[in-house]
Amino acid sequence: MADKKIITKKSLDFFEKYLNNAAPTGYEWEGQKIWMDYLKPYVDTFITDTYGTAVGVINPDAKYKVVIEGHSDEISWYVNYITDNGLIYVIRNGGSDHQIAPSKWVNIHTKKGIVKGVFGWPAIHTRKGEKEELAPKLDNISIDIGAKDKAEVEKMGVHVGCVITYPDTFQVLNDDKFVCRAIDNRAGGFMIAEVARLLHENKVKLPFGLYITNSVQEEIGLRGAEMITQTIKPNVAIITDVCHDTTTPMIDKKVQGHTEIGAGPVISYAPAVQNKLRERILDTAEKKKIPFQRMAASRATGTDTDAFAYSNGGVASALISLPLRYMHTTVEMVHKEDVENVIRLIYETLLTIKDGETFSYFE
Repeated sequence: MADKKIITKKSLDFFEKYLNNAAPTGYEWEGQKIWMDYLKPYVDTFITDTYGTAVGVINPDAKYKVVIEGHSDEISWYVNYITDNGLIYVIRNGGSDHQIAPSKWVNIHTKKGIVKGVFGWPAIHTRKGEKEELAPKLDNISIDIGAKDKAEVEKMGVHVGCVITYPDTFQVLNDDKFVCRAIDNRAGGFMIAEVARLLHENKVKLPFGLYITNSVQEEIGLRGAEMITQTIKPNVAIITDVCHDTTTPMIDKKVQGHTEIGAGPVISYAPAVQNKLRERILDTAEKKKIPFQRMAASRATGTDTDAFAYSNGGVASALISLPLRYMHTTVEMVHKEDVENVIRLIYETLLTIKDGETFSYFE
């Protein structure tokens, strides 16, 4: 497994299709269908819930249950207000950054299909004096869809509450960097699907039920994980999400720590991270010669780890993160080797888990 090339042409094609599909928070189901279609040959059955979380299950009758999890939603905008002259003001759906909006193309999702638009911005030479350094803010960015007035906007199918995404698509930089919007955290869904594929291809018989979980609504408060963990009631949960590459400009390492793309999966220390499970992951990385980095969180990891850990009377949970540059922009960047090593680390850790393990500090 250590020498095995993990990402194949078929899996990369899936990753690209999955990334390019829009799945904003609250509207994840089309992406979930793509994900489930890819996962179908490698699992025994699926669970889905009311809000769209999807779970591929291996050994559904097993009493002892292990979750591997990513989240499926991407940040986006909502139409919030339409002016009389046909401009559209927005509010956030997740942590969307107003500073990157000006001059971006957008897709507005309507019942009639996609309506194209642009975040307009005044030319630099029209901004004199104090206005010259005018920064984009939520109340001064607006979308132009080429409509002359509010009535024309509405005739095009756009109304308050329509969700808005960026159309940026998957690119590969310098052969080994993946760049796209929504790598946070479609990469997670991709990586856990690849774990399932490798288990199947290597004919691994797990002694427990494995729940490959693609949660919704993480970006607005871990809500999908909060729901699905009550349905699954797992014994163990290994979560994967992204974390910051802190080597790029304007990030303070004294605050954010030192983690970087290309240096391996990032293993978190936090109250929600169960220490024995984390040590199992670290031991596995060392034994299998998988490079890794460490990160400390304070009160919370800010990921679905927190939702799983504190559910059902406490679930042994740990977090394996994929280092990423430029989070919550349309040019999120990760290293191919890190993606493969996260897959490898989750896979190898699963092989060490025994049926009925409690990870108790008192045994």
